[in-house]
Amino acid sequence: MWLRPFSLIPPDTHVDFVAKRWWAFGTTLFLVLVTLVALTVKGLNFGIDFKGGILIEAKAAQSVDIGALRTELAALNLGEINLQQFGAPTDVLIRVQRQEGDEAAQMQAIQSVRAKLGDSYEYRRVEVVGPTVGKELFRAGVLATLLAMVAISIYVGVRFEWQFGLAALIATFHDVLTTVGLYAVLQLDFNLTAVAALLTLAGYSINDTVVIFDRIRETLRRQKATDLRAIINASVNQTLSRTIMTAGTTLIALLPLVFIGGPTLITFSAALTWGILVGTYSSIYVAAALLLYMPPLRRMEGVSPKVAGKAA
Repeated sequence: MWLRPFSLIPPDTHVDFVAKRWWAFGTTLFLVLVTLVALTVKGLNFGIDFKGGILIEAKAAQSVDIGALRTELAALNLGEINLQQFGAPTDVLIRVQRQEGDEAAQMQAIQSVRAKLGDSYEYRRVEVVGPTVGKELFRAGVLATLLAMVAISIYVGVRFEWQFGLAALIATFHDVLTTVGLYAVLQLDFNLTAVAALLTLAGYSINDTVVIFDRIRETLRRQKATDLRAIINASVNQTLSRTIMTAGTTLIALLPLVFIGGPTLITFSAALTWGILVGTYSSIYVAAALLLYMPPLRRMEGVSPKVAGKAA
């Protein structure tokens, strides 16, 4: 006896997503405007990676309790302090924001940290990172994100057709941009972890979009006489269960990090949570609907371009 595959959405679902595209485009425009206003008025709250600061790599005599150590160092009132355990449980990387003043102020902060840690730590590296290096890291992070989105769209364009690649680029850019807007609105620390979150989001977002695009291509081959609007609706409905289940299971893993992960993980987990919600919405409502406003797709079996490009 064969078990029926589980489907969150009934297989006979027929939601007219294309008809709701104007609401989706309006929501997209609103989110982009909020992002641009937040970036203009508030700007990004750059973390130590981009503002510069003090970097201390130390090794303890025994395993480091990151939570307790963070509390102790916070009492020094040196501003933002990030701790990261790496390698062995005894190794810790401490980042302290750049202090107001000259190099003497930076050295005073280093001495304060070392005094708080005591003699039980071996100091392997102590560096003062200037703002110039931070700006270079920021430019590199922005460039990496933009190149990733362009590379993804080129792949989609080559794998499918260029119209798909352009739609994927617009949808992915929308997801990444509005996530940057979240950092600006909530004033979350924007650091290298945030860049990693944006790159992760770009890959996740395009994954859902490609699944829908692939179904559109398959439907184009089978239903030659159907207009593009009907094909898009059918393809999105057929992949809807998979899209929602993928987003849902990912959110199940992320939400605990948002609520109990602490300040160290909130920068990454909150951005990914928001990005998954926005990315799922854009994959369902925005990415495929953009095909209606582009030159007709090249039909695989010679169907009339007028039918292929028809939009209600």
